[in-house]
Amino acid sequence: MGNLDDSGITSTPDCSTNFGSTDEVIEQNRYDLEQHQKKFAAPAYTEIRTRKNGLKANIMAMNSNSFKNTSKNLHVSNGITTSHEYDSPGRLSVADGKLSPAEEHFQKTSFEEVPLHTACLTYLGFYLLMILGYINQLLFVPKVAKEKYRDGYVALYDAFESFYSRYVYRRVRDCWNRPISSVPGAELTLKDRVTHDYGWSFEFTGTETRCLNLGSYNYLGFAAATGPCADNAEQNCHDMGLALCSSRTELGTTTLHKDLEELTARYLGVEDAIVFGMGFATNSLNLPSLLSPGCLVLSDEKNHASIILGLRLSGATTKVFKHNNMKDLERVLRSNIVNGNPKMGGKPWKKILIIVEGVFSMEGSIVRLPEIIALKKKYKAYLYLDEAHSIGAMGPNGRGATDYFKANAKDVDILMGTFTKSFGSAGGYIAGTKKLIDFLRTNSHAHCYAATMSPPVAQQIFTSMRIIMGLDGSDTGRRKIRQLARNTRYFRKRLAQMGVITYGHEDSPVVPMLVYLFSKIGAVVRTLTTRHIAVVGVGFPATPIMEGRIRYCLSAAHTKEQLDYALSVIDEISDNLGLKYSRKPLDPNPIEY
Repeated sequence: MGNLDDSGITSTPDCSTNFGSTDEVIEQNRYDLEQHQKKFAAPAYTEIRTRKNGLKANIMAMNSNSFKNTSKNLHVSNGITTSHEYDSPGRLSVADGKLSPAEEHFQKTSFEEVPLHTACLTYLGFYLLMILGYINQLLFVPKVAKEKYRDGYVALYDAFESFYSRYVYRRVRDCWNRPISSVPGAELTLKDRVTHDYGWSFEFTGTETRCLNLGSYNYLGFAAATGPCADNAEQNCHDMGLALCSSRTELGTTTLHKDLEELTARYLGVEDAIVFGMGFATNSLNLPSLLSPGCLVLSDEKNHASIILGLRLSGATTKVFKHNNMKDLERVLRSNIVNGNPKMGGKPWKKILIIVEGVFSMEGSIVRLPEIIALKKKYKAYLYLDEAHSIGAMGPNGRGATDYFKANAKDVDILMGTFTKSFGSAGGYIAGTKKLIDFLRTNSHAHCYAATMSPPVAQQIFTSMRIIMGLDGSDTGRRKIRQLARNTRYFRKRLAQMGVITYGHEDSPVVPMLVYLFSKIGAVVRTLTTRHIAVVGVGFPATPIMEGRIRYCLSAAHTKEQLDYALSVIDEISDNLGLKYSRKPLDPNPIEY
């Protein structure tokens, strides 16, 4: 397929909780500064140092004296709120003119490091599991089917992956791939199952368990079996059926698809948009259309697998920069611009593209968009923003990271997002200039060859987007956005008050709680299930060995009573399982909802 030349992407040339007193804010800032400036020499911290999340590197890059002077002059007034809907009262921000974007990001983001003894126990526990697995493999025949008549064939599966899934992952396999039998709203229904052979196989018991849902990406609560979205989608099924059995370029385009694309462009504030039937494919099948060998891509180290796959398929040269680290991004940019393409004898790159996410789904961090826009303008690079987890969930109008930072959407050359989270549906979109979208309509594999988006799926998106925009004549969308932001801040503040370690930005609805040990992931998931709370555990290889976690996803559908119940149970099991690793000073004041 063709490749988009530089002229095809238009790049614009121009660029809460009340903490009570100033002393408490200063003390917290100084403590955070000291924690992130520490350098550990123990081998267990090698992985952490190489990971270099944005906070630690940013503090080293920041002018320490300037930061300290700013802290001394902090002015905190109870009850003061800025014009930014997401700014917490009693906290300085960029809007006050006293904090730089880097300082504000540091103030609102947490990546507390693991205690040394916990790091040692985590590695010890993981390697012990591996050793026991190898012993088990030697002494007992695995209860898996074996292929026959394969003499002389090269192994089809990687040996280590097979070993890991059989003897490490199997021990906690019951905590994943759990089937549900309901709508994934504020609550859901789990189908109960048991294993009689230590995780090799499962069977259903015939019973079900109703649980509070803290694991689904139902950010705005549109995943429901009742209401206007469900009613319109049901009517659409009767009118247009369940599938069009064709690609968009053949007989797969309806007036609904065109209306959805026009509404998406209007919602995002850009010229045009194109929609696809699968969110993962929106990245993996469109990036190869935009990039080719001879192009340079700067990719955040925590970018999603769909981005990584798309970059591999494109053949472009990919350079990874440290997570949310603007100093490292600029270093990589400058170095590769100066040196050029080494495969072409140092000639200039065809094009340079920076790829980041709005909200990083495993870290809970928010992209530092204003600084990235400044860098991309400075070095004349293009910017690709994946808003899968931020569209609908961030900003006073729900338009994602650009809305959250009050940035001009046209400063982002390629806006990408999915409809699988905030819109309670499926598929994805790419938005930008009309020239960009026309190019994709001709060259995108996801548009030309993949099956078109199902009509009821498109109707669900269309209805929910109109509600978010207020085009239904109500303020339901705005209330959902505010409720999600309120739930997010309350839940994060309460977790911090407990003494557990959480990652990410205080306004991110993705809340990773660090448990570190592989065994504790299973213990937490199982214990919460017995208390009727469904959560998602995440461990190696999806995260580094050192960073096993429980990932909570908040929703506008959650009530304060539901969150309070979940927090009380989490507090209890955190005491019982020893999850309160944080060494930060705890806020003794009640957290207001």
